[in-house]
Amino acid sequence: MKRYIDIFIIFGVVLSCIFLTGCGKMRQEETEIREEKADRTEIEGEKADGTEIEGENADGTERKEEDADGILSHESDPAAPKMLRFVDAWGEWHEAEIDPAVRKHDYNWSCLTNTEAGIQYTGDERYSIRKGIDVSEHQGDIDWGRVKAAGYDFAFLRIGYRGYGEQGTLCADAKFQQNIVNAHNAGIEVGIYIFSQAVNEEETLQEVELVLGQLKGHDLELPVVFDPERIRDDTARTDNVTGEQFTKNTILFCEKMKEAGYQPMIYSNMVWEAFEYDMEALADYPIWYADYEPVPQTPYYFSFWQYSEKGSVDGIEGNVDLNVQFLPQESADVN
Repeated sequence: MKRYIDIFIIFGVVLSCIFLTGCGKMRQEETEIREEKADRTEIEGEKADGTEIEGENADGTERKEEDADGILSHESDPAAPKMLRFVDAWGEWHEAEIDPAVRKHDYNWSCLTNTEAGIQYTGDERYSIRKGIDVSEHQGDIDWGRVKAAGYDFAFLRIGYRGYGEQGTLCADAKFQQNIVNAHNAGIEVGIYIFSQAVNEEETLQEVELVLGQLKGHDLELPVVFDPERIRDDTARTDNVTGEQFTKNTILFCEKMKEAGYQPMIYSNMVWEAFEYDMEALADYPIWYADYEPVPQTPYYFSFWQYSEKGSVDGIEGNVDLNVQFLPQESADVN
């Protein structure tokens, strides 16, 4: 009987040793796992206590601070180039370096409101705004008297366009002559634009000739606008045109307009300012900036803002593009 008791005791001791060894091994493994996790999370930008490592994102890249205008700055190197994060008209996000040599705007977006009651810019003693539209033959026959009565003081009229197909046919806008006469008769100030698909300087000169020919006999109060665009959802003749070539075309057009006695201007958006145009080379020309976000995303200076492509204006059937002009306060009483 004693022998059985001794065997039982020995068996219990062995089991206890096995259990304690196993528990010790498990605790060691848990400790190693915790240490490995802490090491891994620190590498990924997070300390073991769940807080972020200073200056890094969770993926280990340098963290940048973004201000209300979408401008990114480097925490670790304040002297590094500033970047702009912005969204295009199709909802795609981009990041681009801001050119320090290009003039920046000084508008105060806290003074801007855009509601069903209309767009306003109040509280900034330096600037005021006035409202305008831009139209083409697609708007059909316009009652310009009603447009004026609705509070619109200026209009950009399409004077012509080049097709984006391979042939690139250059055409005058079918409603331009009618629109410029009737808009002026209603007391609306007029500028014009040409939708360009020029692939080189030779075609740009053809577009210059069309503009000057259509303008004969007419006065303008506002600029002549060069509007080159890429065609996003279709094959276009400009698909392989470089930003450098677009910039050359734009400068040529603008200089020819100046020689003819007109004020040139460039139609642009943030994608073009970031990735197409050489903005420093175009610094002598005012910008008509298109952006349908609540406030313009560009850091650069502009004179006109196209803020909607789905506006409704009395006297015009269907949607119409809406614009504002920013006027230095001393010029606010133009009308």
